Amino acid sequence: MSATLSAIDTAKFVAAKQACTYVEDGMRLGLGTGSTAAWLVRCLGEMVEQDGLRITGVPTSTRTAELARQAGIEVVSLDEARWLDLTIDGADEFDGELNLIKGGGGALLQEKIVATASDRMIVIADATKKVETLGAFPLPVEVIPFGWQTTKALLEETVASLDVMGETVTLRMDGGDPYVTDEGNHILDLHLGRIGNPRQLALVLNQVPGVVENGLFIDICDIVIVGSGDGSVSVTDINDGTTRTGRIEIDEPANLFSELD
Repeated sequence: MSATLSAIDTAKFVAAKQACTYVEDGMRLGLGTGSTAAWLVRCLGEMVEQDGLRITGVPTSTRTAELARQAGIEVVSLDEARWLDLTIDGADEFDGELNLIKGGGGALLQEKIVATASDRMIVIADATKKVETLGAFPLPVEVIPFGWQTTKALLEETVASLDVMGETVTLRMDGGDPYVTDEGNHILDLHLGRIGNPRQLALVLNQVPGVVENGLFIDICDIVIVGSGDGSVSVTDINDGTTRTGRIEIDEPANLFSELD
């Protein structure tokens, strides 16, 4: 890793760093999955090591669990934690109402379960994730392997009657094989272009036989923190309707995060 962070890594780092200001000693935290969430885990690990922060983490994937343990964070299952104070995670897209598309990293099912088992959810992202209307990013839908082609056909038929721009559904691949989630399922990506009514779509998709969960997070996110390449951050709170800005100073990031992939 070079001594100077790229603009996109700076944006992810400062968003993660700002999110850490919401973490208090003794909290039970949901830990998201993805490149931005990985910055968060490293920042929290630094607080555990240097500041004596005591937290319990519930990871949303095996990848995050491994990273959290490496960072010195105590890791437990959601069943052990029962309820969480806060979940911090990334997003593939978010709109002005803080509705999200998640699942680009393949962990949407655990991410949604953990987020809804929390008092609050904070999303950390760079500015490219903000959109006027959801849908440019393919919408992940987790499905059971049995009969997935039938489920795919049913999804194509379903979205054709809804307020979307595209109707293409593809099976996510991992090399030459279908991608397999931590729960042993597959993911179908819906290339919709534009989602006119995310709330309706989220409800309808989960009625299709074979669908386990979809990547639309509606009325789940409370706060979005957007980082920028110049170190500035903006914090939007949907509950009080405010947006505030600030700046995070970066000290020797190459040394602090040299192990981050």
